[in-house]
Amino acid sequence: MYGGAGVHVDYLTRELAALDDGRHHVQVLSFGSQRESGANLSVEGVQAPVELGAQDPRHAKLFATLLQDLVMSGRLTDIDLVHCHTWYTHLGGCLAKQLYGVPLILTTHSLEPHRPWKVEQLGTAYHVSSWIERTAYENADGVVAVSQAMERDVHDLYGVSLERIRVIHNGIDLDEYRPKPNVATLREWGIDPDVPSVLFVGRITRQKGIIHLVNAIRHIRPGVQVVLCAGAPDTPEIAREMIEAVERARADSAHSIIWIDEMLSKEKIIHLYTHAEIFVCPSVYEPFGIINLEAMACGTPVVASAVGGIPEVVEHGETGLLVAPEAISATEVEPRHPEQFARDLATAVNALLDDPQLRASLARNARERVEQHFSWQSIARQTLAFYEHVVERHAAEI
Repeated sequence: MYGGAGVHVDYLTRELAALDDGRHHVQVLSFGSQRESGANLSVEGVQAPVELGAQDPRHAKLFATLLQDLVMSGRLTDIDLVHCHTWYTHLGGCLAKQLYGVPLILTTHSLEPHRPWKVEQLGTAYHVSSWIERTAYENADGVVAVSQAMERDVHDLYGVSLERIRVIHNGIDLDEYRPKPNVATLREWGIDPDVPSVLFVGRITRQKGIIHLVNAIRHIRPGVQVVLCAGAPDTPEIAREMIEAVERARADSAHSIIWIDEMLSKEKIIHLYTHAEIFVCPSVYEPFGIINLEAMACGTPVVASAVGGIPEVVEHGETGLLVAPEAISATEVEPRHPEQFARDLATAVNALLDDPQLRASLARNARERVEQHFSWQSIARQTLAFYEHVVERHAAEI
């Protein structure tokens, strides 16, 4: 499980199941081989029953996804609504809506029109994913937008009425994500515990903007180390770009650059957050940015690009610093001026490195903000209330 949508589903379903009033059961159908069963929660992994040949190897994943959706739609029994996350499951949700006469709810974690770089990964299958996504939103009875920015995008792109959209932010497990020092984890990866560190955590994808952060390293003041916890490249092309960018950064600066190209355990990521002086989120497209919540919950101030839902999470000057939105193009695909964007990131990082009192203040405020606004218990209650609203409206419309 990786990515914001996977994290969201994991925690949301567990919290929904914990709302034990005896009135509901949460059934999760996911890609993979997971299997779990409890009083109010069951999880079943679904795999493609056959492998279809594809002239373009990039289409094989699409065919497997469609087959998994078919299997999912046939596994459902005695349901009152179906709730889908990401286009990968939208076909299954559309089928369930028609087959069982139940309302369809979608959570908007991202939107295909704002991710044109996916063509590199999917080829012409990207056009199919975009078509499936549009069809699902046109048929949805309710939409959960993870930010106000996503609410606007869903309405503008797909014409979903605002009455059918509810903004419910992502959440964070406050007991799990909290400051947890562990020097052993740092030493395991060659990170010096006595040298301030600037941290990135995320996949190697154009969306996360990691190449721009790497290009910013030569502008960051001396005396710090940069830790890049970055793996799972979307394509071989961006993997090569990342290697070349890191090589240039090492040649152009005296900073120690530690690149961890593995997907670390949650526990070790929390250790990295805890010890970092600053967490950097240089995304060029980010509907919400759950990684910022993770860092803030661990008491780490954030430097982030002011795109999508990030300004709803990171308060400029209160819990972190936001890079001016002028550095990002209106389409939020690539920076209008990449070198200036890199310099802006470095300027914000340097401002925090040079002001320990400000860093300490932002760290305190960051933890307080997530405690007050982003607990999963609160998100689960809001989601259940939206379920009830959609089910009642659907019954009235029949």
